Amino acid sequence: MVGLTVAKSLPPLGWLRSFEAAARHLSFTAAAEELGLTQSAVSQQVKSLETRLAIPLFMRRARGLALTDAGRRLLPDVEAPLQALAAAMDGVDAGPEKSLLNIATSVSVAQWVIGPRLPEFQARFPDLRVRLFSAIWPDDFHETRADVEIRFGSARQAGVDGELLLPNRLIALKSAKIKGDFHDLPLIEAVGTSSGWRSWAKHVGHTRPASIYTDTFGMALHLAAQGSGVALVSELLAEHALRTGLVERAHPSSLPSQEGYYLSISKDKPQAPMFREWLLGSLSLSAT
Repeated sequence: MVGLTVAKSLPPLGWLRSFEAAARHLSFTAAAEELGLTQSAVSQQVKSLETRLAIPLFMRRARGLALTDAGRRLLPDVEAPLQALAAAMDGVDAGPEKSLLNIATSVSVAQWVIGPRLPEFQARFPDLRVRLFSAIWPDDFHETRADVEIRFGSARQAGVDGELLLPNRLIALKSAKIKGDFHDLPLIEAVGTSSGWRSWAKHVGHTRPASIYTDTFGMALHLAAQGSGVALVSELLAEHALRTGLVERAHPSSLPSQEGYYLSISKDKPQAPMFREWLLGSLSLSAT
């Protein structure tokens, strides 16, 4: 009888990248700067790799790091495939970088704000190609090193270069197909924001708690369009869905939002200001 070989699962690539960079620099801080991560993220990924292998790879000293015997043995075996992967990616690059605009944002913005407008953008700039990266957390944006970033958060989190995209209020939406009074329909809420149905109750007057929770406005909007209930959603995301009849206003009131979507662009990419001007103009036309 022939024995069955079960392949052992590999550690995540990010763990190996953090180990390799930290081993070259003998510093978690320097590795974090190279990879565009936080020092704590690199340290945690290396620690996770050590736990997975059940053996220490570094000796942590007051003056810095030193590789253990196991770390020295592992390093060349990790370096070679990482270099091979980098070479492979260079071989299948999408084309000249000068004509490629990298945009990092959440799936919600990509789906509901940028996506519906892309045909117009491509018609205006036919020689410019667009690459969309899905990014939510700060580490995601650091890794992409995009030319255009649209982040969700507060003005303080966005920083001095962040430009608030308008409109920035919360509105109640539902599918036109769903019948019933607003006060009787299920409520959908995106968690992780400062303003929700509880804030709506204080400003507008409504005390019933939500019955469906999601982690993004985009998903809340999608559920509302599918007829699952009434979603409290950023007006910025809702414009296309309202214009095309996917949803309708479930209540005429709106609510100030403590967070918003902030746009920032790279000064090193000539096409980034072009995208900014186009997007702001498109949003302004949609609001009129």
